This record gives sequence, structure tokens and C-alpha cells, in this order.
Amino acid sequence: MTTPHGYPLTVKQLLTSASQRFARHEALVHDGRSYTYGELADRANQLGHLLLRLGVTPGQPVAMLLPNGPDYVIADQAIARIGAARVALTEMLSPKEVAHCLTDCGAAVAIAGPSMIDAAAESGSETLRTIITVDGAAPSGDLPIGVQVTPMDDAVAEMPTTVPDSDPAEDDLGLIIYTGGTTGRPKGVMHLQRQLALNLCSHVIEMGLQDDERLLLMSPLPHSAGFLLQAAFLRGATVFLEHKFDPELTLQRIADDRVTYLFMVPTMIYRVLDAAEGRTLDLGSLRTILYGAAPITADRLRQGLEVFGPVFMQLYAQSEAPNFITRLRREDHTTDPAGAHRLASCGQAVAMAEVRIVDEDGAEVPVGEIGEVIAWTPYTMVGYNNRPDATESTLRDGWLYTGDIGRLDDEGYLYLLDRKNDMVISGGMNVYTSEVEAAIADVDGVQQVAVVGVPHPDWGEAVIAFVVTADDPEAVTARVIDACRTDLAKYKVPKQVHIVDELPTTVFGKIDKKALRGAPAG
Repeated sequence: MTTPHGYPLTVKQLLTSASQRFARHEALVHDGRSYTYGELADRANQLGHLLLRLGVTPGQPVAMLLPNGPDYVIADQAIARIGAARVALTEMLSPKEVAHCLTDCGAAVAIAGPSMIDAAAESGSETLRTIITVDGAAPSGDLPIGVQVTPMDDAVAEMPTTVPDSDPAEDDLGLIIYTGGTTGRPKGVMHLQRQLALNLCSHVIEMGLQDDERLLLMSPLPHSAGFLLQAAFLRGATVFLEHKFDPELTLQRIADDRVTYLFMVPTMIYRVLDAAEGRTLDLGSLRTILYGAAPITADRLRQGLEVFGPVFMQLYAQSEAPNFITRLRREDHTTDPAGAHRLASCGQAVAMAEVRIVDEDGAEVPVGEIGEVIAWTPYTMVGYNNRPDATESTLRDGWLYTGDIGRLDDEGYLYLLDRKNDMVISGGMNVYTSEVEAAIADVDGVQQVAVVGVPHPDWGEAVIAFVVTADDPEAVTARVIDACRTDLAKYKVPKQVHIVDELPTTVFGKIDKKALRGAPAG
């Protein structure tokens, strides 16, 4: 499928067109500096030319190891403008996780900032040949043989600002997202150019973006926020980008910079509400708070409606179908008893999606009955990189088997009840318990381990580990925490480690995680 004028439907086609339309508009504000669409486009085009000179072609992976900031945005746009595949890795990943992702995707080029350049250089990736550095980044040790470092500022200085001469096709690989793995290692979720373009169109529709939008993003761009950033750019919005979340700064941006749109997880919303309590603030510019990862509690919604007004929308999706499978609308966020039950749902299927509930054989169940949530969208992944078995079990007959357990009511509202694959969502971040268990299992003194998520008032869920050991409990606990901090991203490290005599089991001999979830989270 191509557009009427002959160009393929790709991210390059959408973003380059938008940057030309809005060239003089303010696109990005970060750390007190403002950038127009034209300025970002010129810089991205220069970096795109450098990537082409380094031999990157459409569909080839380019790794990004960058924090939130202008360099991330420029690298993101440059990769799109040559039709390469973006592989964005967050600062929260451990060096071992970075090494796995770089090896798995096979990127020859990585763009890295100071906080992650050593992880890239020491990854052991056999395919990595060039590290483009930003913000004065330099490796602290010797580089592997065959790997060179190229400072971006120097390398792009003489490059042209014209759009790079590269013609990605709709079926070229455009993105690999690394998500937690049920077998202990992150999986690379692959999306094609056509899927990404359609996904951005879905974002524009479902986000309800207006012409004068001023969007504040504070969560890591390699995750959901990165899709929202690109969608905002399609509409000519101004994006206020922060390196990390700060509730006081959030209130300041709304009051002083007339922010109209926020994206947060419930934990962040609660922090902002706490910061706003008892204060007189000018928050009248705010039109939308889009959130995901978990429902908002009724008490907090009541408080949020009093502080911000009827501005809340919830999304539900997975990396396999980014950000929008269902959406809970503003009018569904009500404390009216007649409709308040819908707060427990994650809304109805969006315009470009269909949702069903099926039994273990894949047969659709009647309305109201419980089963696995499956979804169809035109932007569902094509599969997991180098993981054909996982792809086959997740994609069946065109449907995405989400691993979530839920039910639909007679109006199509989806209620999530459990997760088939034992995934924990803590502070809006996905944590697969098997991944944490794999990190703990090799710790000296650990005989058995089970990891679960339990409800937590701030984080939504807290990661809790239960360990069986014959050694000194305090010493084993310390070793477990040290190992997790070394091998895992910070948000995956257990909030508590319980030393127990034995793990409960079901009648089938499997560890009974439902029993373990009764433990308190501190």
C-alpha cells in the first residue's frame, strides 16, 4: 500500500512533511532552550547523512543510548529520516541488559551519551563498529578492536541539511522495542514502517491533540512517551521535555508555561496531587491528563477532578501494539455511582483495534465471561527478534495474545483481572517476574526463589521476592539485593526480600504465586 502520490507510508514521510509545515513553530523546550521544527529538522538531516556515510541503510538497526533531551529527539528523527530501525535503550537498564540488547539486535552503529557509553563500549557486541557520542561522552576504558568513536558535533558540522536521499519501504523494519522476557531475557519487539505510520495516526486520533497543544513529557522516551512525542510533532505541538519526573516542576510548567497536555502513570499523578494539596494554583490551561499502566483509584480521581477538572483519559496497550488498544474516555472518569464502576476498566477498543476474550483453545467466550485478552490492530508487531517460538505463541491467526486475563461487558468495556504471564507493573514499568527470578537464582545461598507483584498505594504494584535458603538470612538478603542492582534495571529490584522456610505449591506441584501475593508491601 502506498500513498496516492507514490510515496510509501513510512515514519519518514509523516515526520518530514510535518517538519516542513511547521518549520517556524516552536517544537521543543528543554533545560531553558527552545528549538523550532526547522532547527531540529536541519540537525536531524545532518545526522542522517552521517548515518548513511557510515553505511546504515533502511531497515538496519541503530541503537540509541541517550537520556531525555534534544539529542534523543534529533537521533530519533535522523533514524526515521533514513528509514533505519530505532533501537532505543533506557538509562535504567543494567550493563548486562544493554549488552544483551545490542548483541540481539546486531546494530553496527550506536549513538550514546555520557551515562551509557561505557555500557555500549563494553557490551561485547560483535556487530558494533561505531559509537557516535553526544554531550562530550567518552569511554572510560579502551575500546574493543574494530570499534571507533565519532563525536557527533564534529562529524555532522559539514553535513548538508537537506533531507537524506534514502527511500525506506513500507515493509522495512522501523523499530525494535526491548521488553521484559518471560524466559529471563528482554525480547525485541519488531515493527515495520507501515505499522509505525498507522500507529502514529492512531495516536493522533485517540490522544485528541489540538492545533495549539503544549505537551509535557517526563517519562523515558524509549517507552510510551516516545510514541506520544512523535504524534505531537505530527500536529505541530510544542513539547516540554524533562529528563525526569518532578511534581513541583509539573505544577510550575502548567502554571507558567500554560501546558495543556500531560502524560503520566498513576503514581506520578498521585505525587502531583500531593504537591498541589492546599495550594492556590493557576492550572486552567490543562485540558488532558493521559495515563496508563494501571487504573486510577476512586479517591484519587475525586481529588484529581477537584484540582484539574474533567481531564483524565486512560490507555491500555503493550509494546507489541503500542499505547492504544483501548481507551477510557474523559466522560468515563466519573464519581457518579451510576458510572463509577467503569473506573475499574481500561475502556473500549480504539478506532483501529478490536478486542476479544477467548478460552484456552482460542474460542471466543460470551460477554461477561473471563478469559485471555486478544487484540487485533493494523500496527501489531511482526514478531520478536530471533524468537520464532515466542512469536508463534503470541501471534495467532492475526491476533495478539496479550497474556492478560480479563472480561468485556455488554458495552465493550475491558476489565483486566490478572496477568497470565506473571508480569508486574511497578510505577508504570513492566517487570517480568521470571527475569527477576533468573537474576536471583544464581546468587550464592539461594535454594529457591519466587517473585510476585503485590498492591502498593504509590507504585501500583511492588516487586517482592521470596527466597528459601539454609544460609544466614541477612547475608543472603544483602547478596540478592546486590545482584539485582547489578544485573537489573532499578525499577526491577525487589522492594522487599522475604526469607521463608519453603514456597507454597499448588496441587499440581507448581509454586502458588496467588498465596504469595498475600504478603504486605512496604
